[in-house]
Amino acid sequence: MTDKEISPYRIEVPDAALADLAARLSRPRWPDELPGTRWEYGVSLDRVRQLADHWRHRYQWRDHERRLNDFPQFTTVIDGQLIHFLHVRSPEPGAFPLVLTHGWPGSVAEFTEIVGPLTDPRGHGGDPADAFHLVVPSLPGYGFSGPTTERGWDVARIARAWAELMARLGYQRYGAQGGDWGASVSPQLGRVDPDHVAGVHVNALVALPGGDPAEQESLSPEDQAALEGVNLWWRERSGYSQIQATRPQTLAYALNDSPVGLLAWNLEWFDGYGSQEGEIDPDAILTNVTIYWLTGTAGSAARLYKEAAASWGQPGGRSGVPTGVAVFPGDSTVRRFAERDHLVTRWQRFDRGGHFAPMQAPDLLVGDVRDFFRALR
Repeated sequence: MTDKEISPYRIEVPDAALADLAARLSRPRWPDELPGTRWEYGVSLDRVRQLADHWRHRYQWRDHERRLNDFPQFTTVIDGQLIHFLHVRSPEPGAFPLVLTHGWPGSVAEFTEIVGPLTDPRGHGGDPADAFHLVVPSLPGYGFSGPTTERGWDVARIARAWAELMARLGYQRYGAQGGDWGASVSPQLGRVDPDHVAGVHVNALVALPGGDPAEQESLSPEDQAALEGVNLWWRERSGYSQIQATRPQTLAYALNDSPVGLLAWNLEWFDGYGSQEGEIDPDAILTNVTIYWLTGTAGSAARLYKEAAASWGQPGGRSGVPTGVAVFPGDSTVRRFAERDHLVTRWQRFDRGGHFAPMQAPDLLVGDVRDFFRALR
């Protein structure tokens, strides 16, 4: 592939890779579990057994492969790294360009339920004036953009790559949306390309306390509850992050060798550490996990945590780009901290959905994205 060339892409997994996956799922070596602990010590054994059985006997990758291939897909090389992306143009001529960025342990498959309503609101009961042209990249090292082949693919470098991608596609003015890592990449994109980014919308935003103790005083009840969520994460749920930010290569051997191990490692997030078990369709979970498995990118995806560790919690100055924040159940997003780092012009809290809003509450996310960007087009 030559410099700046954009090539069509189609997912075509060899039958042998699917046969190998089926064989491995047929002979898992299950761990024991303390009686009555369920999710207290980690992901529940019964839950992993249930989904592994579904993966082996009922899940059909080819169906989901065909669905993903219904979206126009492309690859290009930016800064030495192969980047895979969906590029779904709206039938509406005045549609507004929007780049969507997923997080970990997700993929572009997170967005399959919202692509149609965002690109073709007329066909989904909405106002055609709210239409978007969508660019949906796979993060470097994730899925069909992986693996990475050199150090340094942190949030800032990804944001610069996205700016180049949008320019390469001819978009002079556009918006950015994302959750999880996408909620770090999207604001950073606004910082590195403020002349072209009209607005940023995020969900599952991480906004951590700074060094000033005064900023934690007199918090609103909602912010106090969100701060407790941050503290809970540090105390009981940050183990995956600490490992991936320090020893991702050691972890990679297990995740790349055992599909059941990979499923369990990713499932804690999809099930909200047990608090939202079963809220996401099992096929949606397994499509994301299967993409990691078939591309062999569990290890390179984990490397993003180590690359970003040096600048974690340091967004690089307050963004001046208008920012909309959607807060779903389970998000520990403290408004005061968010407003410290971002020009927050819209703040919406929802009582339905979760960390994976595009899969758990696609209607709410689509509505909020439309509402936010309506005044910025």
